[in-house]
Order: sequence, then structure tokens, then C-alpha cells
Amino acid sequence: MQKIITHIYMCLCLFFFGCNEDTEDSITVDDLKLNQIQVIGSHNSYRINATPEMHGLIASFQPEFSLDLDYGHPPLDIQFSEYGIRQIEIDIYHDPEGGLFYYQRGNFWVGMPVASGIDELLDPGLKVLHFPDIDYQTHYYTFLDALQAVKDWSNQHPNHIPIFILIEAKEESLANLYPSLSGFTQPLPFDNTALDAIDSDIRSVFGNNLDNVITPDDVRGDDESLESVILNGGWPTIGDSRGKIYFGLDNGGQIRDMYVDGHPALAGRVLFTASDPGTPEAAFLKLNTPTESIADYVAQGYIVRTRADADTKEARTGDTGPRDLALSSGAQFVSTDYYVADARADTSEDWSNYSVSLPGNFIARENPVSGSGTFFDMEIE
Repeated sequence: MQKIITHIYMCLCLFFFGCNEDTEDSITVDDLKLNQIQVIGSHNSYRINATPEMHGLIASFQPEFSLDLDYGHPPLDIQFSEYGIRQIEIDIYHDPEGGLFYYQRGNFWVGMPVASGIDELLDPGLKVLHFPDIDYQTHYYTFLDALQAVKDWSNQHPNHIPIFILIEAKEESLANLYPSLSGFTQPLPFDNTALDAIDSDIRSVFGNNLDNVITPDDVRGDDESLESVILNGGWPTIGDSRGKIYFGLDNGGQIRDMYVDGHPALAGRVLFTASDPGTPEAAFLKLNTPTESIADYVAQGYIVRTRADADTKEARTGDTGPRDLALSSGAQFVSTDYYVADARADTSEDWSNYSVSLPGNFIARENPVSGSGTFFDMEIE
């Protein structure tokens, strides 16, 4: 109905006033800005569910953790093409010499080979996995592999709305959780060299000029504060951003501060950071728990990522409260493990038909909080 009313209104304007390309009536969805749309994202997007044997091992010492980990995803191109996912998450570990994660030591306890036999894990560079030794199954062994998969799909679909990639620099392991036990993989800390490697890998895949990447420099321009720009409507338009990728750093605290250090307002950096409002680099906020207060940040101009569900709980109980709040909050990225219901819902009472999608099953919609109000009934793709 909204589209019909808009069309009639535009026809009347043309009849009485003639054609004027500068009138508000010529606005299209491509004139919306990045912060004026909403999309569905996937959580730990690279991850393949662990084997039943490994779930059993995890349950033997951390039963709740085993339940939390009982999910998985198809490859990224399937998520993009078949499920309309436009925000993904990649976890990376530092491995400058290669081979740090070649041995999957939890396999010893379930009678599987400890040596992975995966040559890519011997290569130096950032590795993609969720948790060493026990939760290591992934569609992409290296960060470069994952980036290349995104680039390949993007090149094949050059008109896609921008995809946001959230990157978490990880250091957790069983060696950290159980220091009294020996033999587990000890991850390396993320130092300045490791953080620089994130930017370098993105440049190596997408080109040193980052022509198809939206960077903080692109948004900030000559201003000294990225935040002041985005609070004054400075995000680029969808039309100027089609076919492009942009990146965010999931980490806060010391890792985020190291990434920002020496790069005022993220000058020269590739990733946006989950920084506190009131700082010159603040533009993207990570607010994992959906609350009504998210709408306040969205209305100001920030881009927000929240989660519709966590740790498989909503998929088991069918609780749609967090999902509905996340969608209504206006968070631009609503992340889920269940953009399609868990298949086990058909055969097991332990699972529900819970899933997350935008109204109309749209790929993207005009943001319910920061949008212009013109295109609420239209799919943006």
C-alpha cells in the first residue's frame, strides 16, 4: 500500500509541477545511508558444529558449554545467497610461524588423530577457529581463506548492499581455563604486530587501495573526529556502498586500545572499532544484549550490532522476546545462529521452530528507528 501511495503522489507532483530531479520525490532506497537500514547477521559465521564425540567430551567437564556450542553454519556464499545474511563474524588466532593449531589435542580423548593433516594450518598467518583443541571445525582454516570467500561472492554479485564483517581477535584456550593441566595449545597474545596483520591481510585480498572496502578514513574525511561525522549524518549512502565490504573489531579493552593507539579517530586503520560514545573513533557499537536503549544510539547516528539469541537457549525454548526487541530496537545488525530453524525441531522436543528474519523475509529493510519512513514496505537488496 505504501508503494502505491508513493507512486500516486509522485505522479501528481509530476503532473502539477513537472519533472524535477532535485525534488524529495525522486529519492530512492539508494539514497538511504548505511545507518538507515537493518539486516540479519550470523554469529561465528565460519563455524561447523563439533562431532557428537567431541560434544560428549565437552559435556563431560562442561555440560552447559556443550549445549551452548550445539550449532553450526553453512559456507559463507550459501549464507549470502540463500539466507540473505549481510553481516558475519570471524574469530581469528595469531599464528605468525604456522603450525600452532595443527595438532587438535582434544582428539586424543575421543580416539581421533591428534595431527590434523591440514596443510593450511602449517602456513604462517591468522587462523580461523572458535576454541583450540576441542572446537576447531571451520569452513575456512585461515583468515585469508575467509576473506577470499567473501571477495569471490562479492565480485559475482557486484550490486549487493554492503556486508559488514565483525572480527574477534581471540586468545582463549583450555590452557588458559585449566592452567594446572598440561599439553593443551597455548594461543599467542594479540600484540601490535598481530593487529597490524589483520589490516595487512584485508589489503592483500581486497587490494592495497581498498577500493571496495569502506574504511573509517572514507567516512571521516578531513574531520578530526569520526564520531562527529556520523552524528551529523555522515555515513555513506547505500548507492555509494553497493558491492563493498566494511569491517569492525569485536574486541574492547586492551586489544581495541592497541588497535586505536597511534591512529587518532582510526586514521589509516581498516576496521571500525567497538568504541565508547564520546570518543573520536566511536561510530560502531557492540551491544550484544538487546535493550530498548539501543534505539537512542541508533537515532543519534551510531551503527549497532546486537544479538537475537545466544548459546542456543532461544532455539530450545522458543523464546522470541530478545529477537523481537532486537528487531524493534533499530540495531542495524541483528545477529543470530538461527536464520533458519534448527532441523532437529522436527524430530526432538529439545528444539523449537525458533528462527530470525526481517518482516517479509527481506534481505534488508529500512531501519525502523533511523529510516526516513519512505520505504518501510520495500525490500532492499
